[in-house]
Amino acid sequence: MHTVVVGTSGVTASDVLAVARDGARVELSPEALAALAAARGIVEALAAKPEPVYGVSTGFGALATRHISPELRAQLQRNIVRSHAAGMGPRVEREVVRALMFLRLKTVCSGHTGVRPEVAQTMADVLNAGITPVVHEFGSLGCSGDLAPLSHCALTLMGEGDAEGSDGTVRPAGELLAEHGIAPVELREKEGLALLNGTDGMLGMLVMALADLDLLYKSADITAALSLEALLGTDKVLAPELHAIRPHPGQGASAANMLAVLKGSELTGHHQDDAPRVQDAYSVRCAPQVAGAGRDTMAHARLVAERELASAVDNPVVLPDGRVESNGNFHGAPVAYVLDFLAIAVADLASIAERRTDRLLDKNRSHGLPPFLADDAGVDSGLMIAQYTQAALVSELKRLAVPASADSIPSSAMQEDHVSMGWSAARKLRTAVDNLARVLAVELYAASRAVELREGLTPAAASRAVIEAARAAGVRGPGPDRFLAPDLAAADVFVREGGLVAAAETVTGPLQ
Repeated sequence: MHTVVVGTSGVTASDVLAVARDGARVELSPEALAALAAARGIVEALAAKPEPVYGVSTGFGALATRHISPELRAQLQRNIVRSHAAGMGPRVEREVVRALMFLRLKTVCSGHTGVRPEVAQTMADVLNAGITPVVHEFGSLGCSGDLAPLSHCALTLMGEGDAEGSDGTVRPAGELLAEHGIAPVELREKEGLALLNGTDGMLGMLVMALADLDLLYKSADITAALSLEALLGTDKVLAPELHAIRPHPGQGASAANMLAVLKGSELTGHHQDDAPRVQDAYSVRCAPQVAGAGRDTMAHARLVAERELASAVDNPVVLPDGRVESNGNFHGAPVAYVLDFLAIAVADLASIAERRTDRLLDKNRSHGLPPFLADDAGVDSGLMIAQYTQAALVSELKRLAVPASADSIPSSAMQEDHVSMGWSAARKLRTAVDNLARVLAVELYAASRAVELREGLTPAAASRAVIEAARAAGVRGPGPDRFLAPDLAAADVFVREGGLVAAAETVTGPLQ
C-alpha cells in the first residue's frame, strides 16, 4: 500500500487524496518528530512559569482571561474537546473525515503547535487502522478552526465518542482503539486546543472538489462537443487563432478539447437545414468561454489550496525563537471565498449544458431531430422529463451558488465576531459537484441519442468511441415501452467515474 510521509513543510493535494480516498498509510518523518519534540519543550517551559500564556495556562476564547492552575490543565484540555464536540445533523462522509484528520496531523507535524510526538503518532495510528470518527454536518463557522468537526476527531483520540471501524460499523471509539492496540491519549497543556484550531475540513473538501472538477470539466467539453455535432453546428468557432486573441488559458484548453473530440466529423458545419444559420446559439458557440472561465477559477482555487497545504494553522503558534503567539491564521476566508467561487462556476457550467440539452429536444431549434428525441412523438415523450430532471438540478445549483462566505454570525460572546462560514461553503460545493455530474449525464444521454439519429452522416471517431462505451456501460438509449431511470443512472456513473473521458481519450489522446 502507498505510504505518505508527513514532514514539517506541508503536504500535497495528491497526498490528501491518497489518504482520504485510497486509504494510504501515514508515517511521520524523523524531521517531524524532532520538530514536535522541540516545540513541546518550549510549551512545557512556558507552562512551568507563573505568567499566563494563552492556550497553555489560560481558558479559551472569551474565557481567555482566566489563569488555570497546573493541577487543572489536563482537565481543561479534556474539557475543551468534550464541550466543543457539539456537532449535529447527518454524518459527514468518510473521505472528508479522513482528509480532516490527515490535514490536522500535517499542521501538528509542522512543529508550530506544541503537541507531543506521541499524540501525532496516535493520529497516524488511527488513520492507519481505518478508524473514522463520527463527525456531523453542522458545528463549524469556519473560524477558530472547524471546531466541532475537529473536536469529534479529537474525542476519538481520547477513546471517547463513536467512530466507524474499517468494516463500516459504528462503535464506541474506545473499543476500536483497543482492538488495534492504540492507547487513548491523555491531553496536556495546549494539546486539546491544537487539535481543534484549523481550516482542515474546508481545505480537505476543496482539494477533493478540485480533483472531481478536473474530471467534470473535461467531461463538459466532451458533452458540449457532442451537442454541437448533434445540432449540426460549426466547429470553426473552436479555431486556435480565435482563442489566441483572447488568451484566457482555460478557454483555450476547452476549445482545444472540443476540437479534438470533433476531429473528422461529417456533421459539423456542412449540413444545415433549409434555414441556414449564420451563427450557432450562445450555449453552443460560447461553450469554451464559459467552461474556460470555470477552469481559470479552478486554477486560482488550486493556488489557494496549495498555499493552505503548506501552512501551519493554529492559535497560538510556537515560533522558532521560542515565542508562543496568538494570531488570526485560523480564519477561513481565503478558502471560503474560492469554495464559493467554484460553486458559482459549477452552476453556470450546468446551466449552459442544460440549455444545449433543451435545444436538442426542441424540434423548432434542433434542425431536423424528432421532438424530444422520441421514437414516436406523442405516443412516446422521449427525453422530455429527463430534461425536467436536469432543469431541477440546475435550479438547485443556482441556489447553492449563493455564497456562504458573505455571511457571518458572531460567537463566543462577541470575541469571535467575524467568521468565514467556510465549512458551509465546502459542504454546499460538494453537493454542487455531485449535481453537476448528473446534469452532464443528461446532456451526454441526449447528445449521444441525437448523434445516432443523424443517419447517413458519420460522426467523429471520438464521438463513436464515447457512444459505444456508454452503451457498454448500460446507457442503452430510449426505446418503446422503456423507462429512463436506469439509463440515466448508468450515464451518471459513466460520467463521474471517468468512463466518458477515458472513452474520448482513446481517440483524442490526453485532454487538457
